[in-house]
Amino acid sequence: MAEATAPQDSVDALALDETVTFTSELIRIDTTNRGGGDCRERPAAEYVAERLAATGLEPALLERTPGRTNVVARIPGSDPAAPALLVHGHLDVVPAEAADWTVHPFSGEVRDGTVWGRGAIDMKNMDAMVLAVVRFWARAGIRPRRDIVIAYTADEEASAEDGSGFLADRHAGLFDGCTEGISESGAFTFHAGPNLPLYPIGAGERGTGWLKLTAHGKAGHGSKVNRANAVSALSAAVARIGEYEWPVRLTPTVRAALIEIAALHGIHPDLDAPGFDVDELLGKMGPAAALVAPTVRNSSNPTMLEAGYKVNVIPGHATAHIDGRTVPGGDEEFRATLDRLTGPAVDWEFAHREVALQAPVDSLTYAKLRAAIERFDPDGHVVPYCMSGGTDAKQFSRLGITGYGFSPLKLPVGFDYQALFHGVDERVPVDALHFGVRVLDHYLRTA
Repeated sequence: MAEATAPQDSVDALALDETVTFTSELIRIDTTNRGGGDCRERPAAEYVAERLAATGLEPALLERTPGRTNVVARIPGSDPAAPALLVHGHLDVVPAEAADWTVHPFSGEVRDGTVWGRGAIDMKNMDAMVLAVVRFWARAGIRPRRDIVIAYTADEEASAEDGSGFLADRHAGLFDGCTEGISESGAFTFHAGPNLPLYPIGAGERGTGWLKLTAHGKAGHGSKVNRANAVSALSAAVARIGEYEWPVRLTPTVRAALIEIAALHGIHPDLDAPGFDVDELLGKMGPAAALVAPTVRNSSNPTMLEAGYKVNVIPGHATAHIDGRTVPGGDEEFRATLDRLTGPAVDWEFAHREVALQAPVDSLTYAKLRAAIERFDPDGHVVPYCMSGGTDAKQFSRLGITGYGFSPLKLPVGFDYQALFHGVDERVPVDALHFGVRVLDHYLRTA
């Protein structure tokens, strides 16, 4: 599987092969996270821990709940004065219905130069690439400049309470000295047009605000007029929330993304000009607008409704769930707006909440991430972006760790990376894995 054109300081052929093998074999370990604690990551954790231990490292297996296993190991750097770097990836995956897939989602099948299965993109590919790099370093006697802390986490696809949240709260000492971290959802090829490959690096995340709405009314017979109908009150509030147009709030990361991506399209906007219309600018940015559009505002999407038990009985209460997301600095506005939209007849509370994040795009870390991509794809254009959702970086931020989204993949034209997150027929090209492991090796050595 090795390619003869790899740069001189690149990984060996075994590392390229192992990256594919590890991705495939991790996919075969079903770590479906259905929420509510219904998941068991331990078999995957033991898999990676065994392969880390074979390099001479001493990985720790840590659990808050039996079977919900995390793995943490530290690789000593050559410069004891340098701050440590965290590299983290989660082991759990979202559910997949086999009947909907072309290839069984837990087969890990390698077909036509592509690895298929749940987790191929999110994010057992990154887990495998990191593992392959560490093993290559052990064979080659390579030592990174700074300490590298490797963390494989549980429960990222739910609350992270058994994963990164548990590690940050109960095992903070394992991350001593870590100032930055890298993980999923960045440095993938996004084809924004003919001969315009972008590599968006995650330099921010919107905050998470999952809400539970409750309306209390008067129970009664379905045939009688009832002005205290909980279902009516709740549905009206849900409709207001779903239809609400949140105002634009441009954060530093999003501003940088708009300016850099627009410039690649020959547009040089003044974001502070009176009457500036971000939606008009996005309309001129072609496919690349998809990288930015979800993060210029807060959002609130109704996702679940629960009420009643019989068609001719008006229930005394009704509940709904809203997936809310907030831009950095948008929490106060979010709360005040929800108070107004729900109204006096509906109560709301956070069912799960996590902070929004920002990472500087003028930092040395970001510059080195950019350089690593450009080394292996000189024609690529690295741009910053803010993730619309969230990652384990939120929990690790409690330890003062600045997170970047950086799981590099060079993808062909027409490969819709973002649609495969939590989607059907999730898969990753073998060539993309080879590119990613080379980039990670180079970056982690020189970080």
